[in-house]
Amino acid sequence: MAASIADLVKTFYAECWNKWNDSAIDGVLDVSFTSRGSLGRRITGLDGWRGYRDSVRHGSADLHHEIEELVCEGQRAAARLRYTGTHTGPLLGVPASGKPFDYCGAAFFTADHERLTSVWVVGELDEFRRQVS
Repeated sequence: MAASIADLVKTFYAECWNKWNDSAIDGVLDVSFTSRGSLGRRITGLDGWRGYRDSVRHGSADLHHEIEELVCEGQRAAARLRYTGTHTGPLLGVPASGKPFDYCGAAFFTADHERLTSVWVVGELDEFRRQVS
């Protein structure tokens, strides 16, 4: 059964990120999933994405992604996001500060009717750095 891209994006954030649910990844992301994140890394494949997610988790164990707006057309989607959490480990070259952060970003997705195939994420990293420095 084909999944809507809106449902895939919502599950991606609710399960794969916010709940750190590793078992949800295989049902949401295509095996050749590509990701270009705000941290400047291009990741390919499920294991690559898991490693990226885990490195971010090390920097903020309570990171939360909130979808503030989601616009979908066909197999493409754009999400306006809010990121909140606590800076608990090294992230973006900044040592752990223990400070809370709250900044915005956007993500652009493609899908193939069953799983997400790519995402490109941009975030207000200067705002993040300002808050945790």
